[in-house]
Amino acid sequence: MPFSFLRRGKKEGPGKKAGTAPSRVRAGIPFDGLTEEWRLVGFMDIETRLSDALNKRESIPITDVSWAPLDGSAGFSPVPGLQKVDPYDLIVVLASDRTLPPLTEAEKAAFKVHKVAYDVALEVPPFRIVGTVYLYPGSEPDRLLDRSTELFVPVTDAVAFYRDRPIGDPDIDVILVNRSYLRGVRQVDRQTVTASQALLHRATDGEPLIGDEPAAD
Repeated sequence: MPFSFLRRGKKEGPGKKAGTAPSRVRAGIPFDGLTEEWRLVGFMDIETRLSDALNKRESIPITDVSWAPLDGSAGFSPVPGLQKVDPYDLIVVLASDRTLPPLTEAEKAAFKVHKVAYDVALEVPPFRIVGTVYLYPGSEPDRLLDRSTELFVPVTDAVAFYRDRPIGDPDIDVILVNRSYLRGVRQVDRQTVTASQALLHRATDGEPLIGDEPAAD
């Protein structure tokens, strides 16, 4: 990770329970990003949609930021000194309908005609993303490992896992995955995607979403 501010080492103060992002309602585009060691939530001061801003590969001004370590050793704490984020430092971004404007019916129809849906499991250590990617005809999912002008690839109906535990909320629409961290692509069947979504819903029913150790074999 290029800048050391997101490295562990600072003592985190008490905060909300790890895995439960602070509730936020204000102006700006909300973001929920995962780095190698942290989950960051806050707002990006941008005038375009989140995916477009990230794919510009330029530092983005952020405000009202809180973080929590992925290992669950502390809850969310304010980080007033963190005023910009480099897209390269975000491995995964959990996106909502506020960050991805809805398509018109005509746009949805064109999207389905020109792209092919693939159900996949993406390995972006320390995370695994299960969901659906849409690619142009002739492009196989493993081509996502190739260099591209787009830094982030959107995965729909997606669930992010950390140490075999889902991260996020059931109302997350899309997960944006940083292709520079992508280390493996595997096609899965639709049942795997559906099962992953069901697991996320169960995990939100009073269960921590991040920081748990995986269950013993």
